[in-house]
Amino acid sequence: MTVIPIVEAHRAKRKVRPQPKGRVADPQAVAEVRALLGAAPRRRDELIEFLHRIQDSYGSLSAAHLVALAQELKLAMTEVYEVATFYHHFDVVKEGEQAPPRITVRVCETLSCALAGGEQLIETAKRTFCPDVRVLPAPCIGRCEHAPAAVVGRHTIDQANVEKLSAAVAANVTEADVEPYVDYAAYRAAGGYRLLRECVDGKRNDDDVIATLENSALRGLGGAGFPAGRK
Repeated sequence: MTVIPIVEAHRAKRKVRPQPKGRVADPQAVAEVRALLGAAPRRRDELIEFLHRIQDSYGSLSAAHLVALAQELKLAMTEVYEVATFYHHFDVVKEGEQAPPRITVRVCETLSCALAGGEQLIETAKRTFCPDVRVLPAPCIGRCEHAPAAVVGRHTIDQANVEKLSAAVAANVTEADVEPYVDYAAYRAAGGYRLLRECVDGKRNDDDVIATLENSALRGLGGAGFPAGRK
C-alpha cells in the first residue's frame, strides 16, 4: 500500500483591519456620535439603541452619522444601513438630500384606524401642516382601542383629530408620556421571578414544571391550539 504524505500548507495570517473598509468617516460626525454614545460600551447588539440616540438628537440619520457609527462599532456600513432603513421610524438622509422637518406626525393607517377615519385624517393633516410639519401614514402603533391614533414626534394621541394634532404641534409636545411603572427592584421585592429562581436553584424539577403547565390548560393561539405543557 502506497502512503501519500500530506503536506500542510502554511497560510499567511489575515490582518485584521482596525476599522471596516469603506467610506472615510467625517471627523465632526465621529465627534458628535461619540458625544451621544458617551461611555456606553461599543457593543454591536446596541446598534438600534444608538440609532435611536442619533435620530432623537438630530431628527434624522445622516449618511455622515451612519458612517461614523459604523466606525465606532467596527461594523460594515451595509449592516448599519440595512438596520436603519428597515424600521419606518428611522429617517435616513442620503448625501445631497434635505433633512425632514423638525416634527413628524404619523397617523395609523391600519384596519382599526382606517375604519375610524384615519385615511381622512391623514389627508386633512397634510393640507393643514405641510410643508412645515411632515405627515406620514404609519403601520399599527398598538393603540387600536383608541382609533384613530397618531404620534406627534414620539407623543401618542388617542382619538386623534386635526385639532388635537395642531395643539400638540403648537405646544411642541413631542416626547412620549411615561406611564407609572414598577421598576425591577420593586418587582423583585414583591416576589417577582420567584418561580424562576426556584427553577434555577433546583427547588423545582423539570417534571413538576411541565406538569404545572399541562394542568394549567394553557394553549397556543396559532390555530392548532396545542397545549403549552405538551409543547
